[in-house]
Amino acid sequence: MSPISTGSDAQASARRGALPRAAFALGLGVSVVVLFMPASGVPTAPDGTDKVVHLLLFAALALTGRWAGVARAPLGLGLVAYAALSEVIQGVAPLGRSASLADGAADTAGIALGLLAWAWSARRSP
Repeated sequence: MSPISTGSDAQASARRGALPRAAFALGLGVSVVVLFMPASGVPTAPDGTDKVVHLLLFAALALTGRWAGVARAPLGLGLVAYAALSEVIQGVAPLGRSASLADGAADTAGIALGLLAWAWSARRSP
């Protein structure tokens, strides 16, 4: 095998990089829908379900962001800022929703969980 990269090697590498970026972009798109849907569109669910949704949503964003190659610190800080901004918007926009510190805490816990899961899986990879 030649140490010189061919055009097809570069194309394969670009395709592999496209999937993680697409997954992160999809996650961001889903988060916009979930976080900014008017209250009338939010399905009813048992108490606490929304906190689980927030935690899993932000864990998924952290995981796919790391997979897409975003560095840990900028990703974590950016997601925390996004979480805080989403709560402010929910509180002031005419969505029929309200800001919640508990949702922000669930978002932050999800970010931490996602970043820790990525670090753990990266250490286990050969």
